Amino acid sequence: MSYDAIVVGAGHNGLTTACFLARAGLKVLVVERNDHVGGAAVSRELTPGWTYSNCSYVCSLLRPEIIRALELPKYGLQVIPYESGATFDSRGGYFSYSSDHDALRRELMRLDPRDADGYDRFSRAVMKQCRFIKPLLLRTAPDPTSLKPRDLSELLFILRRFNDLGAADMAETLRFWTMSIAEFLDEYLRSDIVKAHIAGSGIIGTGLGPYSPGTAYVLLHHYMGEVDGAIGAWGFARGGMGAITQAMAASLVASGGEIRTGAGLDRFLVKDGRVTGVALANGDEFHARTVVSGMDVRRTFLDHAEARDLPEDFLKGVRRFRFRGSSGKLNIALDAMPRFTAAPEGAGFLRGDLHFLDDMAEIERAYDDWKAGRWSARPYLDFLIPTQIDPTMAPPGKHYATVFVQYAPYAPEGGWNDARREDFARTVIDRVEEHAPGFADLIVHKEVRTPADIEREVGLSEGNIFQGELTFDQLLFNRPVPGWAQYRSPIRGLYMCASSTHPGGGVMGAPGANAAREILRDLGRRIDMGAAA
Repeated sequence: MSYDAIVVGAGHNGLTTACFLARAGLKVLVVERNDHVGGAAVSRELTPGWTYSNCSYVCSLLRPEIIRALELPKYGLQVIPYESGATFDSRGGYFSYSSDHDALRRELMRLDPRDADGYDRFSRAVMKQCRFIKPLLLRTAPDPTSLKPRDLSELLFILRRFNDLGAADMAETLRFWTMSIAEFLDEYLRSDIVKAHIAGSGIIGTGLGPYSPGTAYVLLHHYMGEVDGAIGAWGFARGGMGAITQAMAASLVASGGEIRTGAGLDRFLVKDGRVTGVALANGDEFHARTVVSGMDVRRTFLDHAEARDLPEDFLKGVRRFRFRGSSGKLNIALDAMPRFTAAPEGAGFLRGDLHFLDDMAEIERAYDDWKAGRWSARPYLDFLIPTQIDPTMAPPGKHYATVFVQYAPYAPEGGWNDARREDFARTVIDRVEEHAPGFADLIVHKEVRTPADIEREVGLSEGNIFQGELTFDQLLFNRPVPGWAQYRSPIRGLYMCASSTHPGGGVMGAPGANAAREILRDLGRRIDMGAAA
C-alpha cells in the first residue's frame, strides 16, 4: 500500500508532523509499535478508577501556534493552570512559590528581605534570555558552513538578534548558556531553600548536577513555555497528558490521516540511497517517497537503518550523541489527600509542585550517587497531586500523585530487577513520608518507572526524557549531528521530527512542526502556523 508520507511513531512530535502534512493535502500514515498513541505523553488507567500521566506530567512547553493551527481545543484539549508550589526543608520550614507577584515578594521577604529584589532581578534576567531564544524555536537552525541563501539568512537573523542585545547583554548571554544553575542563582539570591526550589528546573531530566556547566540553560528550557499567554506558567492537561496526543490524533484523522497502532518498525526500506517505505515487525510493508522518524536519532539510524546506507562520519556523530538517562517516575493512586506537617491548613501551594530539600548541596549529593551508578539515597523529587485541580483522574474523594525522581541510573551495577525497583520506590516514598507521615498507608497502587523501563516502554534511549541532553554542544545546528540539523538525513526522503532535533525535548511540538515545514518546502508546498517560513 502506498502513501505520500509515512510517520514512524505516534508521539506528540510525530503526530504534529503528520497533522501538518495531512492538512497540506498529503496522504499520511502513522505507524506506532504500542497499542495506543502518545509516546511519552499518554494517559493510562492501570488500576480501576485512576488515570495516570505515565511519563510526561505537566504542560507548558506546547507551542500556542501549534495548538491554534491544529485546533486542539476543538478536539478536547483543555489545559488547567496551576500557579503555586513549595519546597519543604528538614527543619519543618518551607518556601511557597506563587505566581502572584505581591504574595511571592512577601514570602521572599519572610525568608530573606534581600531576596525580594534579588528575585525580581533574577526574573528579568531569565525573561531576557526567553525573549532571545523563543523566536528561534519554530525556525530551522542554519547550517553555518553553508552558503545557501536560506542558511545565510537564518544565520544573519541569529547574529542580528545577538547584536541587538548590546555588548553587556551579549556577554551575559554567553555566560548564561554555559554556566551552572547554582552559580547563576548565587548572583541573585541568598536563601538556600529559595535557590534549591528554583534549581530543580536546571537539573530535571539531565545527567548533570546543579554545579555542572550548562544547567542554567536547562532551567531556561523549562521557563520558555506558557499557558494562556502567561510566560513560564505550567498546567495540567485535563484527563492527563494523553489528552494532548489524543487531540492531535483526532485532528489528524479529521484531516484524512491514518494511524496504525500495534505496528512496530523493523527497518526503513531504502533503494539507491532513497527511502521507499517501511517494513514493520509483523511483516507488513508500506511505501512512500517521504518517511519521517519520530524516534530518537540513535534508534532511527543505529537500530532501524543499514550502516551501508549512511556515511561513516554521520554514524560517528550519531554514536557520540549523549543521552545519559537520569530520571525515574512513580505514579501513585492514593486513598485520600496526604497531610503535610509543615503546610498550613488549606494551603493553596499544595496544588502545585512540591519538593523536599534543604539546599543546593543536597541536590549535588544526590547527583554524586548517580555518578557512582546508584539511585540517590535522598533524591530530588518533583511531587504533584493533579487531582486537586483535575478530579477526573481519580474516583471521588481519592487522589493521584505523580513523582518525578532525580537521580536514577539507566544501568546500575547488577541491572534493574523487581526487588531493586521496589527498593527504589521505597526510597522515594520514605522521602515523602518524612514530610507527610502516613503517606505510605494511603497508597492503593503504584507504577514504578526506571530509566530502563522508560526506554523499553516508551522508546526513549536510556530513558532520557529530552531524547538527548540539552547541553550547549547539542543545541541548534549541532542537534543531533553537525551538518544534519535541518530534519533531513543522508538517506534521501528520510526525515527526523523528534526531540533529538532542534529545539529539543519536552512536550513542545516545535521539532515536529519544523520538520513538517521542511518536508513541505522540499515538496514545493507551504505551511502556515504564524511562524517564519
